[in-house]
Amino acid sequence: MAAQAAAAAQAAAAQAAQAEAADSWYLALLGFAEHFRTSSPPKIRLCVHCLQAVFPFKPPQRIEARTHLQLGSVLYHHTKNSEQARSHLEKAWLISQQIPQFEDVKFEAASLLSELYCQENSVDAAKPLLRKAIQISQQTPYWHCRLLFQLAQLHTLEKDLVSACDLLGVGAEYARVVGSEYTRALFLLSKGMLLLMERKLQEVHPLLTLCGQIVENWQGNPIQKESLRVFFLVLQVTHYLDAGQVKSVKPCLKQLQQCIQTISTLHDDEILPSNPADLFHWLPKEHMCVLVYLVTVMHSMQAGYLEKAQKYTDKALMQLEKLKMLDCSPILSSFQVILLEHIIMCRLVTGHKATALQELTNHQELWAFIVTNLASVYIREGNRHQELYSLLERINPDHSFPVSSHCLRAAAFYVRGLFSFFQGRYNEAKRFLRETLKMSNAEDLNRLTACSLVLLGHIFYVLGNHRESNNMVVPAMQLASKIPDMSVQLWSSALLRDLNKACGNAMDAHEAAQMHQNFSQQLLQDHIEACSLPEHNLITWTDGPPPMQFQAQNGPNTSLASLL
Repeated sequence: MAAQAAAAAQAAAAQAAQAEAADSWYLALLGFAEHFRTSSPPKIRLCVHCLQAVFPFKPPQRIEARTHLQLGSVLYHHTKNSEQARSHLEKAWLISQQIPQFEDVKFEAASLLSELYCQENSVDAAKPLLRKAIQISQQTPYWHCRLLFQLAQLHTLEKDLVSACDLLGVGAEYARVVGSEYTRALFLLSKGMLLLMERKLQEVHPLLTLCGQIVENWQGNPIQKESLRVFFLVLQVTHYLDAGQVKSVKPCLKQLQQCIQTISTLHDDEILPSNPADLFHWLPKEHMCVLVYLVTVMHSMQAGYLEKAQKYTDKALMQLEKLKMLDCSPILSSFQVILLEHIIMCRLVTGHKATALQELTNHQELWAFIVTNLASVYIREGNRHQELYSLLERINPDHSFPVSSHCLRAAAFYVRGLFSFFQGRYNEAKRFLRETLKMSNAEDLNRLTACSLVLLGHIFYVLGNHRESNNMVVPAMQLASKIPDMSVQLWSSALLRDLNKACGNAMDAHEAAQMHQNFSQQLLQDHIEACSLPEHNLITWTDGPPPMQFQAQNGPNTSLASLL
């Protein structure tokens, strides 16, 4: 018995030593990987090598799954290698589901993987993944709420606001059950925002009333409470402004301005909430500050306080410029565009047309947007060579391009590719278009992706490479139908028709020809209907009173004519 006990003790000691050694090599590799990831500049290739070195040791499932997640995350956030990122995230998701009490790895893998699927235009793969993760995360409040928000956002991006609202309602009820009134308010306010977008005003009123009660009654982190109030008041103010109730909105707007002043004096509290379902935040307070400036400008414009609108626009734009040096969040660009629209209107109304024009031409991203579109028009016209060459010199993304906007740089590559195509310089066109594809895929610029694919397909068709042409045009058609983009579908179906005819695929050629005919008829019918509408006469109105159909017929003179 003593010998058996001694042997057991020796075996246990050996296992402990082996485990300790395993921990040592794993922690060492992990430490090196993190060191390379956080270096300045980051050494991502070396970080990836360190993480990949874990697998030859045949680690336990927990370490294997976590390492796949870490590799997938690094590749997704820091490289363009989406295929490897997807492979690692799929393995992390698969392995982690077999391990009990491994929620963080499991649900982070599901969340990241669904993001990647959406980036690759595989929304149909992202939805069931998120639904399954939501189904099995009900005992993990933070992840359950986060995944519900994520799926609701996906439906919102697809313009399926009904499904998004349903999910937000489910989230609100779940948050109530787990005792998180804070996150319940976030779900309800998000739902209220979508209902306002849908103009379902009868549903908005009781929802905002309930939100107001929850926000006022909730006692918790002061910054979280005030951010809820800002969210609530922004919805109320925009609701009033949308209804044109410029006077009625004043008390809410004043509360909103006071609220943002309060937030700016509060220090971020590092103490984590006791309820994991409360681990959410609506917007950084710096973004909220710009948003309050923005709604104040909107109110001032409607109320006719143009000097006040100019003052707040200037303040907001200054704040935005500072933020954009450190933060590339897309919402900041949206704020900037809306502010510029308002300041230009303001300059026009106050009799400063020259200044308004300067607001347009001094904004480099807007200038690049206009010039890129103008170049594409000149290319299609085919007879403005001198003007076109002058423009192309100024929008060369390889050398001189005045803006950092990812979308505009990708568009510039596309325009260069389009020009090279019409010039018959096919290799050069392919280089530009592949650069467009790489950039547009990285940021889900779906229309640019579809246009680049079909144009590449056209080039390969002209060069006689029918197989490669088909590899381009089929995904182009699929993506165009998801958007949906009728013009790209028309273009793709014409190419598919010619391609299948050249390959001797009579049945497929006939099907593509039928699709092309259908798209042509739809576009033609839409054009005819638009031209037959009385509003179409406005394009020929350059002098005198407006066309008769736009003059007031009954009641007070509130028509277009009264505004001119």
